[in-house]
Amino acid sequence: MKIKALLGKIRPSFSFEFFPPKDSDGFEALFTTIGQLESCQPTYVSVTFGAGGSTRAQTIDLVGRIKNEIGLESMAHLTCVGSSQEELRSILDTLQKKGIQNILALRGDPPKGQDKFEKPENGFAYANELVEFIRKHYDFCIGVAGYPEGHVECPDKKIDLDNLKRKVDAGADFIVTQLFFDNRFYFDFVERARNNGIKIPIIPGIMPILNVKQIQRFTKMCGSTIPEALMKQLESSQDEPETVRKIGIEHATFQCERLLQEEAPGIHFYTLNRSNATLKILESLRNLSDKTSD
Repeated sequence: MKIKALLGKIRPSFSFEFFPPKDSDGFEALFTTIGQLESCQPTYVSVTFGAGGSTRAQTIDLVGRIKNEIGLESMAHLTCVGSSQEELRSILDTLQKKGIQNILALRGDPPKGQDKFEKPENGFAYANELVEFIRKHYDFCIGVAGYPEGHVECPDKKIDLDNLKRKVDAGADFIVTQLFFDNRFYFDFVERARNNGIKIPIIPGIMPILNVKQIQRFTKMCGSTIPEALMKQLESSQDEPETVRKIGIEHATFQCERLLQEEAPGIHFYTLNRSNATLKILESLRNLSDKTSD
């Protein structure tokens, strides 16, 4: 089923993002994770395309297996990186044959070893071009990325928002945001988007902090920031892994509670192929919901 239709029926929506593992042991562990999260009845799950489009075959295989073997609605990420229009057609044809109805259309990051994105020969330079191509030739539901703190390559938030509008005008059905740790960025982003004529759902992306060095690496790559008070708390406990996990899960839970109270359409969890943190957050949200309804 198309995610656009699901978002119209299910509120709040909870969705999970996975990435293709590097080996068979990783796939076995991932399917254990998916089985644990399946009990949460996610609206959909998504599978990333890998840095520089490096996991193309694994993404296609994994998203098809999740859809057809497990029965969860699935969305494949697709990037412009290293692919001509003919290659993109081949990927989209294969996904269509597997029954996949949803695509997250992205420009993508430069391949490893390259500092800048380079337009592939007979390919696309921007995500809005990919969205337009998919919309013209296929009947997929299309999601795109949004950046509450601005894209790391575009420090001007006005220009970045104009770029998002181009993706929406090209045919996007919904937006999933980059991870953030201060909800004010999300609500400001939504307000600016609405004022710019963007009316489609904007789903906040949340990543529980489980490791200090890891999250510092992620935020450096994507341009997200961590509130100073939270960072100090994490750094003071960085030699105590369980304490860091507890702090990260509590902060993510607080974010999710406030986002849903302020009527965000749902939460998209960046799971890092793990289940425990997401399960704990969802359990807390369910308990809060139960108390509210008493």
